[in-house]
Amino acid sequence: MSVPKSPRRSFASDNNAGVHPEIIEALRAVNEGHVVAYGDDDVTARAIKLFKKHFGKDVEVFFVFGGTGANTLGLKAITKPYHAVICAETAHINVDECGAPEKFTGCKLVALQTPDGKLRVEQLEPLVHVFGNEHHVQPRVVSISQATEMGTVYKKKELKAIADFAHANNMLLHVDGARLANAAASLDASLKSITADAGVDVLSFGGTKNGMIYGEAVVFFHPKLAEDFKFIRKQGMHLPSKMRFISGQFETLLSGDLWSRSAAHANRMARLLASELEKVSQITLTQAVEANGVFAIVPKQFVPQLQKKYFFYVWNEAISEVRLMCSFDTSEEDIHDFVGVVRRVVR
Repeated sequence: MSVPKSPRRSFASDNNAGVHPEIIEALRAVNEGHVVAYGDDDVTARAIKLFKKHFGKDVEVFFVFGGTGANTLGLKAITKPYHAVICAETAHINVDECGAPEKFTGCKLVALQTPDGKLRVEQLEPLVHVFGNEHHVQPRVVSISQATEMGTVYKKKELKAIADFAHANNMLLHVDGARLANAAASLDASLKSITADAGVDVLSFGGTKNGMIYGEAVVFFHPKLAEDFKFIRKQGMHLPSKMRFISGQFETLLSGDLWSRSAAHANRMARLLASELEKVSQITLTQAVEANGVFAIVPKQFVPQLQKKYFFYVWNEAISEVRLMCSFDTSEEDIHDFVGVVRRVVR
């Protein structure tokens, strides 16, 4: 599939969006003089203080370059090679990280089928019978995505149920929070209420998909789990030397309402897009629109023509299901223009 060289606007991924102007200003602001490298600077200290404000005073926070690194290194810190990580079949760690979690942790991923990207306790229960059996990998981590890769969001009680089950069976709960801000905005919840208060043990907190240029954070909710992480991060090639340029972005994202404002806008644009597409009889939505993604079946013959105008990815070739992602900079004009193109093409 060819990607247009100059698409008018992309619905392919929130990674395709540019950088929020307030983040650009943050980078300019911290680009003054010399500071100590590798995170021993005032900017990083302020950013970590903000993480403690949003997630809890006892959290340990480590900045890394990207999401795959955050997930992989966070999982490595809490597993041994004979462990298993349970995840949804659609999970980013299972589909889109090129085997990095398995390569660097040595663990087996146990991927479970879900219709909407969300794991449920009843799916986890049959796995506990292998505990203590030396012939089987030992389940150690339940890893979920919040929001999920299908654009759905775990409610607080769903998170708590999974965390309680995991802890009752000597397991830990890891959250891939590349779009945690979108989930929090969807639930009208604080970041703490859907992580620390819900029983999350380790979090990959994303900034890139919410307007940052690059940078993610690995957050440990129990300091003991983070004891060796500074070595794991360094050996894993994710210790930024000029860390202030990640820290400064997170400081701006979390110091006010930028994180929630940008995420809420992207969610709102996704709901508008879904409501407009529902009016097109040839289009069928396949998932509840709870964050900033819209999943829909589009007749296969129309997809290439639509992609020439507004690029997006086909999620499931077999049923011609496409994924349309909205971003902090998606506008109502973008939505209406795209839906107009859809109407003209599929009529």
